[in-house]
Amino acid sequence: MSQYHTLPAATEYAPYYHTYVKLIPGDPLDALRQQPRELRQLLAGLTEEQGTFRYAPGKWSIKENLVHMLDTERIFAYRALRIGRGDTTPLPGFEQDDYVPVSGADARSFTDILAEYDAVRAATLSLLESFTAEAVSRQGTASGQPVSVRALAYILPGHEAHHLTLLRERYLPVLY
Repeated sequence: MSQYHTLPAATEYAPYYHTYVKLIPGDPLDALRQQPRELRQLLAGLTEEQGTFRYAPGKWSIKENLVHMLDTERIFAYRALRIGRGDTTPLPGFEQDDYVPVSGADARSFTDILAEYDAVRAATLSLLESFTAEAVSRQGTASGQPVSVRALAYILPGHEAHHLTLLRERYLPVLY
């Protein structure tokens, strides 16, 4: 059985992240394993030009959403690494709105972004699978808020689930 079978307590993460945690009712590692297939199904048939589509002015493109998901997964996995290894140094936040415009996402191909996605996801799963039960329950501080490795394991796929919903509801209906 996974070390992550128990939902994190509300004290294990900032209230903001409940939006993501509640999207993962089962084992978060199973969700992480299933999401690549779901993502590819959503993107199937999209052209490179459609990948730069924004559903409203000032919103991110589909490709920018994908690269944002990668950036965020790396940051959350890094937090899990530091906390899981017992590092008690408070970890800074990051400003996603500063990352996206300089990501160069719209100039990249879906093939390139998805290859990076596969590499990042494999690394995330490998890391989370390596943790002992003790490491999973460790708590630290990120963005000035408490967070546990267990919570990060739920936040990771929850964040992606949130963005997949946005793609389904706000982007793809306009394109099809």
